[in-house]
Amino acid sequence: MSTTFQHINTAQIDTLSAGDMVFKKELAQIFLEQIDEFTTNMGSFLASEQWDKLAREAHTAKSSAMTFGMEKTGTLLKKIQLECEAGNLNEVPQMVQDAIHQLQAAVPELNQILNG
Repeated sequence: MSTTFQHINTAQIDTLSAGDMVFKKELAQIFLEQIDEFTTNMGSFLASEQWDKLAREAHTAKSSAMTFGMEKTGTLLKKIQLECEAGNLNEVPQMVQDAIHQLQAAVPELNQILNG
């Protein structure tokens, strides 16, 4: 049975795990570790204006976010990727901060899955 939190929706990982709570918790643990890496890297790439690396990191983060039903965050990460690739950088710093905030907001919910 899927659980909808404020930031994540477990429907897809519920399907992937097919009721296997150990596997579901493993997926949540991996995403928790990725969030730390994604947010650190995106902040660093933004600060150093490494737009190509920022675009790739946003692309990678998008896939993970979408797996956990974070549609709004996934859409934002896709926009960051496309804007960086196109060189339209005016809104990128704010978008990156928003994406980092949204990813970090999912952490307590992922911890609930791990401890559930």
